[in-house]
Amino acid sequence: MHDVRMSRGARTLRAVVLALGAVAFLFPFYYMVIGSLQAKPDPTIAGAFPNPANITGENYAQINDRINLFQGLLNSGIFTAGVLIGTMVFGLLVGYALAQLQWRGRGVTFALALLVQVVPFQLLIIPLYVLIARDYGLADNYLGMILPFFINSTAVIIFRQYFLQLPRELFDAARIDGASELKLLWRIAIPLVRPALITVVLLTFIGPWNEFLWPFLVTKETSLQPLAVSLANYISNVASSASNPFGATLAGAVVLAAPVVVLFIVFQRYFISTDIGSGVKG
Repeated sequence: MHDVRMSRGARTLRAVVLALGAVAFLFPFYYMVIGSLQAKPDPTIAGAFPNPANITGENYAQINDRINLFQGLLNSGIFTAGVLIGTMVFGLLVGYALAQLQWRGRGVTFALALLVQVVPFQLLIIPLYVLIARDYGLADNYLGMILPFFINSTAVIIFRQYFLQLPRELFDAARIDGASELKLLWRIAIPLVRPALITVVLLTFIGPWNEFLWPFLVTKETSLQPLAVSLANYISNVASSASNPFGATLAGAVVLAAPVVVLFIVFQRYFISTDIGSGVKG
């Protein structure tokens, strides 16, 4: 009986600690949304519980008056979708080849993929800009924004590690039946690594969605700039002249963060491990 009470007490304590951790984690997001809806700024803690009469959507209206939110979202969607397509296609192909195929240079290729991880992207901006803008002539172009991010070494490594966990018996049996390597990848490997797919989608989405330095360098056309670039310009140059600079800045942050939060909420239930060994008998 004493052990049962102790276990109940431990569960209660764990629930309280987790609840406090959740509140501490979510409070900045809540404060950001509430601050973006205030007509008069209140940067104190009391501002987290504002008077309902002080709630307004004027800060968002001011942003939309200065920048085209729909066009910015569309540009960000095109930029991010292009990066996602390249990351998934090449990440799956290269990760599968590194994990399941035997070929000369496989170890060197994997070592290069690891080496890329320690090179900051900022060091590559100048040569990439010269290559994309001058040599390829892709300035003021969606493709010029997408190409530097089209292959993601992190995605390659993640897929390789997941594919290495798959039982080789599954692939050997399918090869005996005459399945091609692409069919093995599509019919067997990909369905068994769903957690990796979701992880790569989320990690890849966050990067280009929040990227503003590279798109800003590649294009000066306002109609082509992603939302992150437009909001960075707005917050840096325009928000200070708004009637509520504090609320305008937070409203810009909410607009940029909302799609990422929604995407995570939609896909978070897929962050579970699959029983990848269940397809092998004995």
